[in-house]
Amino acid sequence: MNRTKSNELYTEALNYFPGGVNSPVRAFRSVGGTPLFIKKGKGAHIWDADGNEFIDYCASWGPLILGHANDTVLKKVSEVMYNGTSFGAPTELENELAKLIISNNKYVEKIRFVSSGTEAVMSAIRLARGYTGKSKILKFEGCYHGHSDSLLVKAGSGLVTFGNSSSAGVPESVVNDTIVVSLNNKDAVTKAFEQFGNDIACIIIEPIPANNGLLLQDKDYLQFLRDITKQYKSLLIFDEVISGFRVGFEGAAGYYEITPDIVTYGKIIGGGFPVGAYGASKEIMSNISPDGAVYQAGTLSGNPVAMAAGIAQLSECLKPNFYKNLADKTKQLVDGIQAAYTNKNIPFKIHAIGSIFWIAFSNDNIKTAEAIDSDSMKHFRLLHAALLENGVYLGPSGYEVGFIGEAHTQQDLEKTIAAFAKAFEVLA
Repeated sequence: MNRTKSNELYTEALNYFPGGVNSPVRAFRSVGGTPLFIKKGKGAHIWDADGNEFIDYCASWGPLILGHANDTVLKKVSEVMYNGTSFGAPTELENELAKLIISNNKYVEKIRFVSSGTEAVMSAIRLARGYTGKSKILKFEGCYHGHSDSLLVKAGSGLVTFGNSSSAGVPESVVNDTIVVSLNNKDAVTKAFEQFGNDIACIIIEPIPANNGLLLQDKDYLQFLRDITKQYKSLLIFDEVISGFRVGFEGAAGYYEITPDIVTYGKIIGGGFPVGAYGASKEIMSNISPDGAVYQAGTLSGNPVAMAAGIAQLSECLKPNFYKNLADKTKQLVDGIQAAYTNKNIPFKIHAIGSIFWIAFSNDNIKTAEAIDSDSMKHFRLLHAALLENGVYLGPSGYEVGFIGEAHTQQDLEKTIAAFAKAFEVLA
């Protein structure tokens, strides 16, 4: 595969950006080689700077559920852009998108738009602390909630630990209020609340953990989290930056029929434009400024271009059988790839839910980050390179999930399964 132009661009980018990129995983260090510089996308396909074409299962890390450069989204965005791109003032488009979401999602009564998933989660944490008057939060090893200081923490060696920073620049005073426990461990959560329950403002969890593998949790476990937070008068935050509008219009909350106190969403509500949101009941959201004492603001919050893209995209998601069709495509792809794998020496299993899938070199149902064999990533590294040579683009890390979109055709799925079959020969 010709990478001449991408290599040239990366060499130049090293002069401008740390590691030559503006987000770490893009550097391809997990899979080797230099990153591909993408020039354009249409539907389920992308083209790099050298003209190589790929069937894309990264989808800008999930939000492009309709595919790249969707005509309906582009038409709506173009109409709005000609009227201006930012005002720092209210627009009717904010009302329209909020009404679209709230009227079709019983888990949200009021919403606040922000500029990213990280900002949405950061604001939700502040809201939980302001509403409860408590300071500590409980999160889970293997769940990623953006790069705000209090959430860039990892578990220590005990059953219940205060987090250790997973990034330089995060002071100990910040992580001292973050409790980290393993997923799928009721005893650890119970012990944490027995020790610190009077000061725990919230539990935050990806109800469908999809940032460190696809660590699917049982409904019983999520219900347990709902029950224990109510018992201790803490809040339950569902971080649905990935799962929101992916497994259904009501996200994981609707999928599992569990009501969180606060829910966060990401770029999928903006058709791929920079946007996020957090929402809750009217009572809880009444604590947000200017109604309440919890301050949060943003010049680009409710940006009209992002709102327009969100209106166009989410309206498409409400069409009959939209999510069923995505799930059917995902099952066809997963079953086809699994059937093509015949290597008896290396275990292999694809985990999936809705339109999200994850490749694991293990036969186990992996529910915790600790259960992922880091040594297995050497197999993904080979697989990723072979798939690129055969015209399939996955996110450049074995810990990342893949996404099916409306734009993936039957032909795309068949070509992908054939590409995997060829890539498996490299593994053999």
